[in-house]
Amino acid sequence: MSTSAIEVSDEKVKAMWDKRLTEIFCDICIKEILKGNRPGTHFTRDGWLKIMTNFEKETGKGFSQRQLKNRWDALKKEWKAWKKLKGEDTGLGWNPIKRTVDASDKWWESRLQVVPEAKNFRTSGIDPEFKWKLDQMFMGIGTLPTDFFENVNNEIPEENEEENMRNDVHILNDVQIDGTSQKRKKP
Repeated sequence: MSTSAIEVSDEKVKAMWDKRLTEIFCDICIKEILKGNRPGTHFTRDGWLKIMTNFEKETGKGFSQRQLKNRWDALKKEWKAWKKLKGEDTGLGWNPIKRTVDASDKWWESRLQVVPEAKNFRTSGIDPEFKWKLDQMFMGIGTLPTDFFENVNNEIPEENEEENMRNDVHILNDVQIDGTSQKRKKP
């Protein structure tokens, strides 16, 4: 699993993620999505506060919002690469030993030329049960994105980086904790 890092003063503090922590994080995020705390593409400030609070309650680990957001972003990146890798191919199997797509070397070579960022999935993929959670987190719950049918070849729409930066900075700079506003320095 990947790690996230944040700056605290002049030093970096790494958040170590294992399968259990990642699944707990995903479950908490899905609950907040279902509660309406992600009305668009980003969680509300209240949504992030609840994610941070519930994550600490369930794991005993007090990760910062930035560490959790970094994990969200890393999972989304992996999910997008996995979706692109599989494309519209059907009938692909699952290799429970390698924990990835069971396909011929020819298929892998062909797909990795199109999606080189998915090379790590040749040795370890996204488990089908876990993929369902990621679909809920990144596609939405119970509904398809409005542009789903426009993307018939499974292209994942590009994100609006400017909007992401605005939302991330806004969230990170004005987090309410116990009714008091805590201002943070811009990243």
